[in-house]
Amino acid sequence: MPDPFEALRSPLTPVEPDPDFAAALRARIERALSLPEGVIVSQTTLPSPDATTELAAPRDGATGVTPYLVVADSRRALEWYVEVLGARRRGEAIVMADGRVGHAELELGSSALFLADESPESHVAAPRLGADATVSLVVEMPDVDAAVRRATEAGATVERPPADNPYGRNAVVRDPFGHRWIISAAPDAGAPDAAAPVTTTADGGASPGEQLMAPGDIGYVSLWVPDVDRARAFFGVVLGWSFGPGSAEQGAQVAGVTLHHGLWGGVEHNTLFLCYLVDDVDAAVARVRAAGGEAQEPTDEPYGRVASCLDDQGTAFAVFRPPGGEPGPRLAQHGTRQGDLAYVTLEVDDSSRTRAFYGAVLGWRFSPGRVDDGWQVDDVRPGTGISGGHASATGVPMYLVDDIGSAVQRVRAAGGTASEPRRQPYGVTSDCVDDQGTRFYLGEL
Repeated sequence: MPDPFEALRSPLTPVEPDPDFAAALRARIERALSLPEGVIVSQTTLPSPDATTELAAPRDGATGVTPYLVVADSRRALEWYVEVLGARRRGEAIVMADGRVGHAELELGSSALFLADESPESHVAAPRLGADATVSLVVEMPDVDAAVRRATEAGATVERPPADNPYGRNAVVRDPFGHRWIISAAPDAGAPDAAAPVTTTADGGASPGEQLMAPGDIGYVSLWVPDVDRARAFFGVVLGWSFGPGSAEQGAQVAGVTLHHGLWGGVEHNTLFLCYLVDDVDAAVARVRAAGGEAQEPTDEPYGRVASCLDDQGTAFAVFRPPGGEPGPRLAQHGTRQGDLAYVTLEVDDSSRTRAFYGAVLGWRFSPGRVDDGWQVDDVRPGTGISGGHASATGVPMYLVDDIGSAVQRVRAAGGTASEPRRQPYGVTSDCVDDQGTRFYLGEL
């Protein structure tokens, strides 16, 4: 009698492996050949083929240098570089049999950074705290001062505080693992030349030594809401705003804040409308259209030359140039007083399209953010970030407050909602919604 299991078994038919899986496995095997001595490859986990953090395959003929840091505690170091420097994890860490990290990777801007724990058998050791550095690592950050604050709050030692130099602003810190970092920002294209001091203008221009607004900076914002009167009442209580008349009945101007800020009522989709400074409005309009957006013809208004636009995903914005073409003083990165706009998050569907569009139109440059599909816009005032993967495009503001605990109570008393304050590397924040569904953040920075 034949074996019933043999009789019922289907014949084995060879199939081609999934191409993505095969490519990922081949890349992993190739990369394993260069891993530190002692790493047992069979004990590692292969990322899924569609994982965004998958290890990249080596490029044929590629040249360059990748820093490979040895630390005494790789797990803590990985978290530190993510939180403080804005690095992003790439792939899964390779853990050896004794629990040490044999290999881990980060993305830092457009560069890679490798890490591993100390390995006596491989004759590699972490820097000894207190010893002179033999290597310095240079990292460009959009805000040197903020990066240094995050680093010191997370245990770094400042060896040279932030200072302006002819080649840009920089500082030097020693991280808790003994590595020396030069945190640097490129010279500000909007800064006045040292040989040609800026003069004070009658209409509030920059005084000597002040930086001028740079192209791509936000020059005006307007919070779009269903009911402008309710918004005046709510934000007057929460942020202490006072108001002047707007250009129409459904508008209002916020008085006493550093950045020109308005309210506009009668809209269904609550959002923050942004107006960007450009060198030449007509040329910017041409760039908008070439990049797939829409732009009205520029008009000359009392506050300057301006054009209303839509980007290639339908988000409304404007570009402008002040009267006479002379921009005012550049604002602080994250506001200076209670109620100031401290940060803007642009929530979008497709972040890659957003980056391509505003890179072409405004010259924006980007660095990876702290969350998946999050991006920091480099050297823009006020600070601005992009978050991808959202069903609808929305500008979400963060407002500076002196005491976030009290501000949260005011939000709730005024009919809004606010999360309990959370400590971030850059300050303490709360996620809020006003009494009309307008989302915003509070930040004690």
